[in-house]
Amino acid sequence: MVAQSSVAAAKPWTQGASQPKIHETAYVHSFSTVAGDVQIGANVLISPGASIRAEEGAPFHIGQGSNVQDGAIVHGLPQGRVLGDDQQPYSVWIGQNAVITHMALVHGPAYVGDRCFIGFRSTVFNARIGEGSIVMMHALIQDVEIPPGRYVPSGSVITTQQQADRLPEVQSVDIEFASQVVGFNDALRSGRVGAGSAARSESARVQQPSDRAAESSYRSSQNPEMLNTQLTPEVVEQVRHLLAQGYRIGTEHADTRRFQTSSWHSCAPIQSAREADVLAALQACIAEHSGEYVRLFGIDTNSKRRIGETMVQRPGDRNNGNSSAGFTNYPSQSSYSKPAPSYSSSGSNSSGLPPEVVEHVRGLLSRGLKIGTEHADKRRFQTSSWYTCAPILATRDSEAISALQACLAEHSGEYVRLFGIDPKLKQRIGELIVQRPGNGKNGSAAAPSSYSSPSPSYQQPSASSGFGGSGQSQRLSPEVVDQVRQLLSQGYKIAVEHADKRRFQTSSWETCSPIESGRESDVLAALERCVGDNQGQYVRVYGVDTQSKRRVAETIIQRP
Repeated sequence: MVAQSSVAAAKPWTQGASQPKIHETAYVHSFSTVAGDVQIGANVLISPGASIRAEEGAPFHIGQGSNVQDGAIVHGLPQGRVLGDDQQPYSVWIGQNAVITHMALVHGPAYVGDRCFIGFRSTVFNARIGEGSIVMMHALIQDVEIPPGRYVPSGSVITTQQQADRLPEVQSVDIEFASQVVGFNDALRSGRVGAGSAARSESARVQQPSDRAAESSYRSSQNPEMLNTQLTPEVVEQVRHLLAQGYRIGTEHADTRRFQTSSWHSCAPIQSAREADVLAALQACIAEHSGEYVRLFGIDTNSKRRIGETMVQRPGDRNNGNSSAGFTNYPSQSSYSKPAPSYSSSGSNSSGLPPEVVEHVRGLLSRGLKIGTEHADKRRFQTSSWYTCAPILATRDSEAISALQACLAEHSGEYVRLFGIDPKLKQRIGELIVQRPGNGKNGSAAAPSSYSSPSPSYQQPSASSGFGGSGQSQRLSPEVVDQVRQLLSQGYKIAVEHADKRRFQTSSWETCSPIESGRESDVLAALERCVGDNQGQYVRVYGVDTQSKRRVAETIIQRP
């Protein structure tokens, strides 16, 4: 039964508390909850299942013409206030003509400006959202102030002011989508004539699936995973991840000869920060340079450095010339792991090292890092008791590579790994095993056969099983173990998520059991459990920076 301007009966927690002040033209569904010191303006719509409770943090203000949709929650902490447009303190201020969509959470202290749109299942906490901003689905905004008129992509985690300041501006297509959602829900308000009528109630309810139709239509036109795109979901996810952190996107290409010498050419610069524009430019670069290597990377415009290089095309990626097959033959991985090349000594460069190792060394040096090397026999490898090779003080590629070759030759028959050293942060970056015992041809131990660090207690799956195997084995690949080890060494917590195909397409990941331990063996065991419990689903692992409250180095380790 729908009743105009009605409020659910008082609950025990509201007894004796301030009562809501609801404008006579507001529309509050009887299946919603409004409690405490809440001011609801003219022509506001509160949909079924919405919960607006100001019995702890108070007061709340919802400006005229605003729209709080099904399942949305507005709540506040007892402490903390924001300054409303009337210059008075509020726990939650929602301005005029704002939209809080299905299942969104606005938790005070929070300010949502006029004409803002908070997307499905997004969270706003201890933050200010500037006038006219649009927050898409499954975003987290915390401890920041979003400038007016900014666009927050789906799945973004905005927890630093630097990220907030880098957000792109809202475009007309975003405003059109927000208007669609509001329009469909206004059917509830328009059907309130004769509000006591059960027929009106049913009429209002049948309008709700249109919201999902609007969302589906928009995603079909905006979500690259659902477009006629030749990019794999992993590449799309990497682009989205870089854009969400405020980085520009760059692309490069190289034929086989230039790839061997790391002489890459830049594709046309990508000026836009909108996901759809970036993916279109990336596809254009791939199409223009078919038969070549193509890679993408993030650009930190402040520190003038590149981040998260990812190879997205290699020669021969298209099967039998079938362009509809997409670019799916390169290894399924994120930018935080390197491919595992074949280390043959037939050689693509005079150093005798494979091109990928040479490229890795050059990449570290180009970022101003020092190069370090270590070696260990099998026993010391199992206990992670590495010895340091002679220090490499060189800053030139050729000298660093020569020093690496000397370490390999001196410790043939042992494990050898290299890494970058950040002299300012006193931190090691990009560990890479370049030699294992017995990997060489004809007894030559100096020719390593893998590009990543294994764990002796984990078997490497077959090539067809990917990172996480086919779901029949819970063994983790060496790349995953190396990723976990690297994150732990940098002081990050480890977390893991899973999603079926439907949730993967909408970026609606579910968290596996929290991993509290910082011990490598415990983390890997927990990771295996999550993979085993969610066979046939996507599983990804990432690091958690507990100080900046952000996630780093997401890597998908299992796919259906």
